[in-house]
Amino acid sequence: MDWSPLPDAHTVAQRLSHLTKGERPVLALVLGSGLGGLTDRIRAVRSVPYSEIPGFAVPRVEGHRGELVAGTLAGVPVLVFSGRFHVYEGYSAAQAAFPVRVAHALGAYILFLSNAAGAVRRTFRPGDLMALADHVNLMWRNPLIGPLQPGDERFPDMSEPYDRELRALLHRAANSLGVVLHDGVYAALSGPSYETPAEIRMLERMGVDAVGMSTVPEVLVARALGMRVVAASCITNLAAGLSPAPVEHGEVLRATAAAAASFQALVEEFVRLLAADLQRRGLGSASTAVLNS
Repeated sequence: MDWSPLPDAHTVAQRLSHLTKGERPVLALVLGSGLGGLTDRIRAVRSVPYSEIPGFAVPRVEGHRGELVAGTLAGVPVLVFSGRFHVYEGYSAAQAAFPVRVAHALGAYILFLSNAAGAVRRTFRPGDLMALADHVNLMWRNPLIGPLQPGDERFPDMSEPYDRELRALLHRAANSLGVVLHDGVYAALSGPSYETPAEIRMLERMGVDAVGMSTVPEVLVARALGMRVVAASCITNLAAGLSPAPVEHGEVLRATAAAAASFQALVEEFVRLLAADLQRRGLGSASTAVLNS
């Protein structure tokens, strides 16, 4: 079986209600390797380490802080998961995606995912940013396997896992900042070993643009819950066989550090545009917003 007993997400959310102070967050953000610096832009910060949240694991990978932060970004109530825990650390796909269930139980209805990824598209360079237009799940695991969870759709449609309108909004944010943002297909492999040159050639022939070891389990749970999803990759390295240099985690962290300012500005501008868009639709406050608006 591909699932482990997890606490009820709504019960966990009740224990964390002091973080939101009764204000429904508009969106939850999950920050990947080396991208946790975005939390420095959050205002009215309340935080709790993952070690104090039932069902959460403490990330053991450098570049993942391991804390849940609540506050406002560009004036919008948000939840920020600074760091994630991964399938390659020995957790099930359901465990890796459990923070999404808690975010939804706390009221978030939009999910922004970020990750560090290796370039499969040959024109990509370290520091490039890519909006996810689609993905390929090569983890061979699905967090929805097992008993149907309350509120889940049993067979969620995945014809458009990444919300088209939100992705267009992300591009508007990039254009307003003069940041180059590509679209592409992300492949998720379980890791923790990096891919071989033969595997990268296979991914390239499959139409994959970037490869990583996360994100997809969270997307699957979010879509089963009816959340809208937008995601971005920070390209950190050329995948195996596309460069004479070996791939190593230090390179990933150096690349995300170099791209951090652009990434953080992009997310903040996206949230500002999102707030304006919700207000234009008459959904200006988190309390009046609805799913799939």
